[in-house]
Amino acid sequence: MVLGSGMASLDATVVNVALPRLGEDLDADFAGLQWVVNGYTLTLAALILIGGSLGDRLGRRKVFIVGVVWFAAASLLCGIAPNVGTLIAARALQGVGGALLTPGSLAILQASFHPDDRARAIGAWSGLGGVTTAIGPFLGGYLVDAASWRWIFLLNLPLAALVIWIGVHHVPETRDMTVTGRIDVPGALIGAIGLAASTWGLIERSWPLGIGGAIAIVAFIITESRRTHPMLPLRIFRSRQFSAANLTTLFVYGGLSAVLFMIGIVLQQALGYSPLEAGAATFPITIIMLTFSAKAGALAQRIGPRWPMTLGPLVIAAGLLLMIRIEPGRSYAASVLPAVLLFSAGLALTVAPLTATVLAAADAAHAGVASGVNNAVARVGGLLAVAAVPIVAGFSPVHAVSAGDLVDGFHMTLLCAAGLVAVGAVVSFSGIRSNVLHVATPDDPTLIDERPPSYHCGADAPPLTVHGGGA
Repeated sequence: MVLGSGMASLDATVVNVALPRLGEDLDADFAGLQWVVNGYTLTLAALILIGGSLGDRLGRRKVFIVGVVWFAAASLLCGIAPNVGTLIAARALQGVGGALLTPGSLAILQASFHPDDRARAIGAWSGLGGVTTAIGPFLGGYLVDAASWRWIFLLNLPLAALVIWIGVHHVPETRDMTVTGRIDVPGALIGAIGLAASTWGLIERSWPLGIGGAIAIVAFIITESRRTHPMLPLRIFRSRQFSAANLTTLFVYGGLSAVLFMIGIVLQQALGYSPLEAGAATFPITIIMLTFSAKAGALAQRIGPRWPMTLGPLVIAAGLLLMIRIEPGRSYAASVLPAVLLFSAGLALTVAPLTATVLAAADAAHAGVASGVNNAVARVGGLLAVAAVPIVAGFSPVHAVSAGDLVDGFHMTLLCAAGLVAVGAVVSFSGIRSNVLHVATPDDPTLIDERPPSYHCGADAPPLTVHGGGA
């Protein structure tokens, strides 16, 4: 599961450090670079709920493996793309594959581990998955310097082959035996239209498109509230814990995505770093995430998620504010490293408790939906934040940006991103309960299940049965 979901998250970050070289090779303007990132995020965010629903219905392992195959084929198209338009289209196809495999990876863990062990398992998954995300810029920089930006996509092919082999031979099949009705295709289409129009409106600074996107998103919510079997069951938000955790996700991942999109471009085009140096600049994130994420998950299981999810975003915000010291003429040790270390500490403290809280607020039978909602919220936050970067930074996406203007825009982006992440901390403090992480009951997701736990055999045994008969 770490290899599969890590492959998708790696591709979401490895591209950032390659953007300057990719833009030169394909003659892409700033808006084109935004679409290289957002083409992937758009389809991933729009379809990830469908991916979770398909997994619950058809089998999570089956849909996961189909997603890996799709993702690998789209990666090949990215690697051989002759122009930026083809690359954007291939990136959108990659997002479809990511939407199929990402929710399944976490849902399989949720259904296969006993509730007492889930927080530690999710902590390990988050930590190792975070390492793949964090190592992306370093690996991307090396490949761009040593070979070509095309190899950041072609690298997925052998990884996908390994994931498919392990998945077929060693992963148990799980599904939600209670699910009924048809797949919510109308909801998926309306949601995708809303996100696409909103993103396009932000990137092109078109008010009509932005307003049309907002109207479509409202129509999506109304449609989901009236469907018998919606893609997004709104009743899941009756849990205050679930709603607060997802709102925190929206703000935190929005801020992170905007900064991670900008930092590789700034380090290379304004400070003169090579792609490898720009990637290595954020490598400390890998070490800190690997060392502390699982421990943060265990800590949240002992003391409850409220304080880790409050202090973590505040530390992230402080790290982002410290990045304002990044500018031409300053050394890496004096400007970049302290900010990255502080940022990494907050990230390690936040990720595992946040993920575990989302899943603990929903019963295990709907693990795919809960995972899909949280992933969709994270991608939507990043999608809109990256689209808004030129507006926040104050430069045109279709004209060349000088090094000085790029640095000034980066600093303004950091201020706004730190504000977003700090709002996430406030939401966590006010909306997350201090209770130790639990699994909610199917009858009432707002209640804590105090009945004796159920036990089951190893990972290759039949799916875990929880209270209420869910699978």
